[in-house]
Amino acid sequence: MRKIVILLILPLFLHSQDTSRPFVQGQLSGQWRNYFMHTANKGDLKDFRALATGGHLKYRLNVGNNFTVGAALYNSTNLGLQDLTVPDGITGRLSRYEEGQFDRLDLENDAIFLLGELYLEYKIKKHHFTLGRMKINTPMINPQDGRMIPTLVQGFWHRYKPNPGSTFQFGILNAIAPRSTGGFFGIGESIGTYPVGRSIFGAESRYAGNTESDYIILFNSDVKLMENLQLGIWNYYVDNVFNTVYVKPRYRLNEAWTLEAEWLHQNKLGNGGNALDELQYFGQPSSDILGLQWGYTHNKTNISLGYDYILPGGQFLFPREWGREDLFSFQKRERSEGTAKNHALVLTYDTTFPVLKNDLDIRSIVSLGRHWKPSVIDAERNKYAIPDYTHINLDLFFNIKGLTNLKPELLVTSKIGNGDIPNNPNFFFNKVDMLHVDFILNYNF
Repeated sequence: MRKIVILLILPLFLHSQDTSRPFVQGQLSGQWRNYFMHTANKGDLKDFRALATGGHLKYRLNVGNNFTVGAALYNSTNLGLQDLTVPDGITGRLSRYEEGQFDRLDLENDAIFLLGELYLEYKIKKHHFTLGRMKINTPMINPQDGRMIPTLVQGFWHRYKPNPGSTFQFGILNAIAPRSTGGFFGIGESIGTYPVGRSIFGAESRYAGNTESDYIILFNSDVKLMENLQLGIWNYYVDNVFNTVYVKPRYRLNEAWTLEAEWLHQNKLGNGGNALDELQYFGQPSSDILGLQWGYTHNKTNISLGYDYILPGGQFLFPREWGREDLFSFQKRERSEGTAKNHALVLTYDTTFPVLKNDLDIRSIVSLGRHWKPSVIDAERNKYAIPDYTHINLDLFFNIKGLTNLKPELLVTSKIGNGDIPNNPNFFFNKVDMLHVDFILNYNF
């Protein structure tokens, strides 16, 4: 044990001989975030709006060249634009998006304060170790930064980069702070802090508070196999619930064109979260997704066409509490999670252009998606009863010259129901035939 301690602290003494920089350095940073959100629902269904202010304050203390201690305090304060505890009078339901700006488990709490990051980092050569509360960004567990406070995790993370073309990562998580909540939860406890939808039997799911899981083990390899071929693999082992493997090869045809594929496979672990069938989160044997995406890049313009198919054998399930799904068919303000036998095709046009005599750059991301969903009355293949829909997004990011710390963003979303949808307001409310607008004003320092 003594030898291990000596090996860990030895780099501190070696680097302390370098007088070109202070041995201990502190760095303060943060973000002031203001977020307006509005949802206009169909007909007489209730519209919602919210205005939040807050952000985060972060401090990093670098000790020598190897160690860093970091902490960040997050806040979201409700400015009271609308009482979000009052439901829609027709469906009896609350807002879907606006409540997510605050603690959706306690909407009467007008101000969240969360010690979201508290970690120790150690760097040596090609290795980077982190222990504590932190942000991680993976295809399925990520900050999903579309609310006031991102999703954060607690555990251990190791990144190894042997060369510029390869990265290996490994992590163990024992707690998660989902966005739209006010604290950290155990792994099983965190599953169900978001809406639970329906079980495959048609009744409301009952896994919230009944899912038994203690940890998540993650592994990632991203390797350059050939000059133009990159292969990424992620594996998520969720104790007693499920295992998910995600494989994503990427082939560069030339300087402009790329072709990517993705395969996601899930299988049940243990008892799927609970020994009782009616309390299980993952009650099916397996599920699979296949996807393909073409990409074109020229100067500051990127165009992509992505397609995903969730096979009919089982619902794609991954807790929404943990992050957005980074699939080819993902569009802001909706998910494919919870469905089987689901087709999705998304065209995205991403470009940046100057305006106002080059005093302002605007990055514009336009996406048009067609999502073929199973019937809303098919609970076994459509957990959240989302109708077949067309999805249009316009996302604008403003870069103001001379005000580099100020980062405004405007998102406009429209989801249009397709086909013959049963005349039930629950199939429309906060789902389709709606318009959603976000205006975000970030000031980074």
